[in-house]
Amino acid sequence: MWNKVPLTELKSRMERFRKRMDQENPGWEMAVIFSKINLYYFTGTMQEGMLIIPRDDEAVFWVRRSCERALDESLFTNIRPMGSFRDAAASVKSLPPTVYLETEIVPLALFQRFQKYFPFSGVRPLDRQIAAVRAVKSPYEISLMKKSGEIHRRVLEERVPRILREGMSEAELAAELFSVMIEEGHQGVVRFGMFDTEIAMGHICFGESSIYPTYFNGPGGNLGMSPAVPFLGSREQRLRKGDLVFIDVGCGFDGYHTDKTMTYMFGRPLPDEVVLIHRKCVELQDKIASMLKPGEIPSRIYKSVMESLDNEFARDFMGFKNRKVKFLGHGIGLQTDETPVIAEGFDQPLEEGMAIAVEPKKGIENIGMVGIENTFLVTPDGGQCITGDNPGLVPVY
Repeated sequence: MWNKVPLTELKSRMERFRKRMDQENPGWEMAVIFSKINLYYFTGTMQEGMLIIPRDDEAVFWVRRSCERALDESLFTNIRPMGSFRDAAASVKSLPPTVYLETEIVPLALFQRFQKYFPFSGVRPLDRQIAAVRAVKSPYEISLMKKSGEIHRRVLEERVPRILREGMSEAELAAELFSVMIEEGHQGVVRFGMFDTEIAMGHICFGESSIYPTYFNGPGGNLGMSPAVPFLGSREQRLRKGDLVFIDVGCGFDGYHTDKTMTYMFGRPLPDEVVLIHRKCVELQDKIASMLKPGEIPSRIYKSVMESLDNEFARDFMGFKNRKVKFLGHGIGLQTDETPVIAEGFDQPLEEGMAIAVEPKKGIENIGMVGIENTFLVTPDGGQCITGDNPGLVPVY
């Protein structure tokens, strides 16, 4: 019925996680994973439960709902049902004093319920170790990301120009775009790791809507549906001749994402100075991509690019006015915002198989957000783009 994650893939992921834990936390004795994305990564199913990973014994996935489905979906070798944490606790012979948890994800109430039956005294985080393991994609994962990237390319480079029409609202474009993406093979959901972040597809904007303030941690903006739903697209903002159309959306296939931004000139060309600024953003994307090689340091890439900008271009680069982000690209995989990040503080060398979305953009008053974004794989020859090569500002006249 479904494409199951191969058992060899699951075993490799667990082995790499254990190896990293041994290296960074040599005294660790037990790790417990609750979040559905990480459960899927290690077991091939995201049914509700917890994965207990003892250092010196086999990992067990205890499933509350639905164990039947987990067994249908997953090739993981040790899946057991539980009615509550009490069932799982009864099988644990000895509990270490310190347990490693996803401290960035697990809410306090869940932690307290868990600790009631697993009365350990200390907690240490394993978020960074899991992120590091997930950052390097296997050939299996890359194959899924390439399928997502091809869907992304077809939709944004070929089909969107045929959808745009004068007078349509951002919300109407978003609805039609979603339908087309599903038709082309998109999984129907875009996932983020950012705390309490909801997003239907991404930013779908006409004109200055793309530089309107938003809580979302990205260079672009979005009017959104309402204060209660500040994303997707506005019902009132309608497409006019001369508008810049800005579409920044995620796509996914069998759990794995790509990220891509395309821009369009509707009805007539944009001013020459706007086109030149956009082209500069495309040049910066290509420059960054050329540096995506094993051994390169993300923070150094960021510094070299930012220091190369003149003051005029740097103003409103990666945002607009005081709403600018401090990165040039981000890791991507099962979630759209993974590590590594092309930003200060990310000093670990890139590795072959990492996937990074590169997105140099610049806000322009009375116009909107120009620039580009594509997803690249880190290779010895530099970034390999998997989402298409159209430079954007596609004329739709």
